[in-house]
Amino acid sequence: MSVNLPSLNWLRVFEAAARCESFARAAVQLNMSPAAVSQQVRALEERLGVALFDRHAHAVSLTAVGRAYLPSVQQALLTLENATEGLFGAARAQQLFVQSVLIFAQGLLSRGYEDFTSAHPDINMTLTTANLPFEFARGFTDLQIIFGSPQAYGAEGDKLLGEKLYPVALPEVVAGIDGPADLMRHRLIEVATHRAGWPHVFDSLGILPGQARYFYADSTMMAMALASEGAGIALARAPASDKAMREAGLVPCLPGVSVWGREAYHLVYPDRAALRPPARVFRDWLLDWCERQRLSD
Repeated sequence: MSVNLPSLNWLRVFEAAARCESFARAAVQLNMSPAAVSQQVRALEERLGVALFDRHAHAVSLTAVGRAYLPSVQQALLTLENATEGLFGAARAQQLFVQSVLIFAQGLLSRGYEDFTSAHPDINMTLTTANLPFEFARGFTDLQIIFGSPQAYGAEGDKLLGEKLYPVALPEVVAGIDGPADLMRHRLIEVATHRAGWPHVFDSLGILPGQARYFYADSTMMAMALASEGAGIALARAPASDKAMREAGLVPCLPGVSVWGREAYHLVYPDRAALRPPARVFRDWLLDWCERQRLSD
């Protein structure tokens, strides 16, 4: 059975009462009477069909369901507050909200952040990360940097960068690798969420995978971490993985050998014409910055 979304005011009162563990203290914060706080919490509980608080003589405490519900309510209220301030607040022209896949944010955007803020000190950027489509659907954002097909996000977009794949491992592992066939003596760490992985590399290089043994990870960052602990050989995805590779102490197994991947990073947004001014500025800067990265490779 579906439950209609509760009143926003009920949720705001619930969050304050849960944080204060007191209807009276929440009433002071909200400029309401304790009786009004209690009434709105009771209305929320009746709508949801569960008790959110255990009532005591001089305080309240969250039930197990209330504790489970609170983080989602707090996140939703914070997202709404940030979006409202960013779009309609006094400083709305200066606020920019960008969401990016983790490896692009950590490996590339962090390097360009100072370049952007130096050129545009009047723009205050909030950067969050996500990896899966349902994570990108959460909250408000002006622009999103995704990996894969932009059509999957139902948005307009610009291609930013592709990726080059090549095997990397600890130096002591690499010392025993003289050619592609030697890779088969080690466990190969595969990122299951990518269309292009070890089979694509083998096919592009004309190598028969033979008895390749795979260890599956959910991200390139995790693959690098596993390789740094000697768990096997990972695939670098340059240039986004360059920083993670260096920090993990990994080096190329076959210098000079690399294969273009099948997918790329894209900047996506609902409507280019509707982008707010700071988002247009960031888009222009990012396209230019990524072009400079390609030329420097």
